[in-house]
Amino acid sequence: MYSIHPKPPLSPQVVEEGGEEEEEELSGAEEGELRVSAGRGSVLTRRGITLRVLLKDGLVESGDGVLSIHYLGKNFVGDLLTDGKIRWVETGQIFNSPSAWATHCKRLVNPAKKSGCGWASVRYRGQKLAQYKTSWLRKYQPSADVSLASEGEDDEMAEDEEEDAKAAFPAEEKNRKSKPESHGSVVQRRGDRERVPVRYCSLGTRDVARDPHTLVELSAFSAINRFQPFNVAVSSNVLLLMDFHCHLTTSEVVGYLGGRWDTTTQLLTVLRAFPCRTRLGDRDAAPAVEEEICQNLFMRGLSLVGWYHSHPRGPALPSLQDIDSQMDHQLRLQGSSNGFQPCLGIICGPYYHGNQGVASTITPFWVVPPPEQRPNDYGIPVAVEVTYVQDNFLTTDVLNEMPAPVTSGCPASLSGHAPKDQAYAQILEHVYNQLRNMQ
Repeated sequence: MYSIHPKPPLSPQVVEEGGEEEEEELSGAEEGELRVSAGRGSVLTRRGITLRVLLKDGLVESGDGVLSIHYLGKNFVGDLLTDGKIRWVETGQIFNSPSAWATHCKRLVNPAKKSGCGWASVRYRGQKLAQYKTSWLRKYQPSADVSLASEGEDDEMAEDEEEDAKAAFPAEEKNRKSKPESHGSVVQRRGDRERVPVRYCSLGTRDVARDPHTLVELSAFSAINRFQPFNVAVSSNVLLLMDFHCHLTTSEVVGYLGGRWDTTTQLLTVLRAFPCRTRLGDRDAAPAVEEEICQNLFMRGLSLVGWYHSHPRGPALPSLQDIDSQMDHQLRLQGSSNGFQPCLGIICGPYYHGNQGVASTITPFWVVPPPEQRPNDYGIPVAVEVTYVQDNFLTTDVLNEMPAPVTSGCPASLSGHAPKDQAYAQILEHVYNQLRNMQ
């Protein structure tokens, strides 16, 4: 799938969060007082050792991309500014301290995360900041108890050590996770062989030998003791165009979903589908398609709210690869703001022999991060409850879009997605007339 990144804010946002672990920023005068008291034999408290202190004393240097966080398989990169603040490369947001940045990033991956001790989680040029704090104490207060440098950080460091001990993935897998994914890399061609879904509980820890195309049954939010954190409404025009697109070929296709997210009502409304009109694996065409979709979203006042793809002859269930892709897309969308924003994934199965009747099976899903104590597990795919809203009419945009992705063949029955004022036969007649005009 193409990777439409949210644009960085025009002016940097300063984010102040970090929960109980937050280090309070000190003024230059306060730092000076702490240094004087330390010189008289007093011990500099943990609160007093900030990034600004480490910069002034030459233990670290400001620079682009020198800070990083690795959490539950996701990587974040930050710039260390000359004033000791951190700029997140992805969005340009400014954070006052390592804990503020770590908490923000961890909550994007795991919304249940309460805090994220930055000195244990953030690395400077590959080494944990807590180690630089210890080095400062040993250099300037050799008589001090170096345990002050890691006060309250033992649990976080233990979690990081567990992640560091994770079995290494092949180089290509690491590259896939750290780079924006193109249309051709997210959804690959698969054979028509029958793939039998497995239950999530049977997966266990990640295994590089496991087939990434293994299908996984969806869990219910209630089965993992959670409530669905958002409501979803999908228009019939979206279903019609998406299903039409998926019917046009027995190869997999992919597209984007545009809509709006209401933070007050926690309602995600999906109003428009944008089929990607290129052949799978065509990396040369990917930038142009991405730019066109970005412009279409902007012109219609819509936001990117999700994506869809097809499993032409198989069950409409996510594969392990789909689960990782969905988790990445959720993270990218949330990375564009401080608040929670969902990303909906939809799988359409048009030609699977197990479908009930001729209608496609359409599966909306979301991915819940694995438990923190099991960071090496796969994300948990869960079924999303959706309200389908029948549109009053078929818009000109959708009518004009329908012939565009045609490559071969014609769709099966899509009559269940027709709007209130148009029979399905009228829709097909319009499409066929458009196709004749194109010849």
